[in-house]
Amino acid sequence: MSKVKAQVMDGENIRRALYRLSHEITERNKGVEDLVLIGIRTRGVPLAQRLAKLIGEHEQTEIPVGTLDITFYRDDLTLISPQPVLHRTDVPFDINGLKVVLVDDVLYTGRTVRAALDALMDLGRPSMIQLAVLIDRGHRELPIRADYIGKNVPTSQREVVQVRLNETDGEDRVIIEELTRE
Repeated sequence: MSKVKAQVMDGENIRRALYRLSHEITERNKGVEDLVLIGIRTRGVPLAQRLAKLIGEHEQTEIPVGTLDITFYRDDLTLISPQPVLHRTDVPFDINGLKVVLVDDVLYTGRTVRAALDALMDLGRPSMIQLAVLIDRGHRELPIRADYIGKNVPTSQREVVQVRLNETDGEDRVIIEELTRE
């Protein structure tokens, strides 16, 4: 059981954070040449698509976007479900030599990103891999950090950060829920 403790971002806050991130990505990469975005399922995908749209608008070019399913790369696969649901990885371009920005909704322990790096390396050898996240909540278990962060949200281990997006949840907001004992 959990109860909503706080809303940390609404739709406008998310839009502004993504707008800022789109500019940071462009600036750090000195433009968009050889740049692609790959979203980590589930909510990293619409975030990557939104970032690509924003970058495309201010750079007047289309940014390729891919989708990465990390299910079989997770180190907790047996804990998730005896029959995990597989989705498709869809990266319709060769990543060799490209600058890849991995996009996810929440950075927590770092284990999802580690799995995504493994999955990505099976697809090819990019010249560079960067990480963009909407929320960094801390509590890392692996030495992984984001290059681009929409918002740092300090949390306790008893809290859960829920990112809700129009594309997957019918609303744009980020909330913190507190786990309660029943």
